[in-house]
Amino acid sequence: MKHRPLGRSGLSVPTLCFGCNVFGWTVDEATSFRLLDKVLDSGLNFLDTADVYSRWVPGHTGGESETIIGKWMQARGNRNSIILATKVGMDMGDGKTGLKADYIARAVEDSLRRLQTDTIDLYQSHADDETTPQEETLAAYDRLIKAGKVRVIGASNFSAERLQAALDVAEKTGLPRYESLQPEYSLAERSGFEGALQQVCEQNQVGVITFFSLAAGFLTGKYRSEADYGKSPRGARGIPKYMNPRGMRILAGLDAVAKETGAEPASVALAWLMAKPSVTAPIASATKPEHVDTLAAATRLALSKDQVARLDAASA
Repeated sequence: MKHRPLGRSGLSVPTLCFGCNVFGWTVDEATSFRLLDKVLDSGLNFLDTADVYSRWVPGHTGGESETIIGKWMQARGNRNSIILATKVGMDMGDGKTGLKADYIARAVEDSLRRLQTDTIDLYQSHADDETTPQEETLAAYDRLIKAGKVRVIGASNFSAERLQAALDVAEKTGLPRYESLQPEYSLAERSGFEGALQQVCEQNQVGVITFFSLAAGFLTGKYRSEADYGKSPRGARGIPKYMNPRGMRILAGLDAVAKETGAEPASVALAWLMAKPSVTAPIASATKPEHVDTLAAATRLALSKDQVARLDAASA
């Protein structure tokens, strides 16, 4: 498995990160364990979750994904083999939200308890909190790093201006800096990252781990018409916006490259992201162990410059 440096953190991560948002939501605990076993056997030891996964499910309170990962690591005794990423800041109810120092100090203890670990490798601000001074947030993370509870910090859903401001604060104060950014980025969703945000990451050597890398499953090619929306719980919600001429162009481009390479369209879509110099590792999830093979195959697929350029054009 190829590895890449994550920003300037000293962490080296596989070229694909496994997203654990489905655990306890569309995947039960037993299947989650089987998925995680397959993921680790495939060399994909970089796992991304968040405290809020999966609070949106009726009857859930958040922390379901972290709890399953914690039980699995405890059962397998493999914590030292895992690069573990989680997040803080999304609304957990009862006023538990944002990036104020006192809340971060409480939230990290909850995540550590659920994950059954002493240290989080990558702790990420899940969303920007403009009501809290960046220096306060970074100082809270500094205390966690010094206490050994967190190794490295990252950001998610930040604008270019706010990420640059946070990096400037860190440089001025000597506080820890965000070593990674988690933006939405895929063949289907390019405009939010390409441009100013990408430039900030490249100029400051910030690692990039992309979410919705397969556009909620659209880039797997399993959704070709409205009749396909029922193929997953999120089909009818996340897919219709891609059912347009541009979306069909993207699928046609993926189909063509898939045919040339003998790979699945999903592997091609992930390999396209891995071919982008600014991207450290796309995040992708799976609900069945056999889907993990498609993710792992992407890490071994090297697209030609021509294939990347054709996919660029199809998704323009």
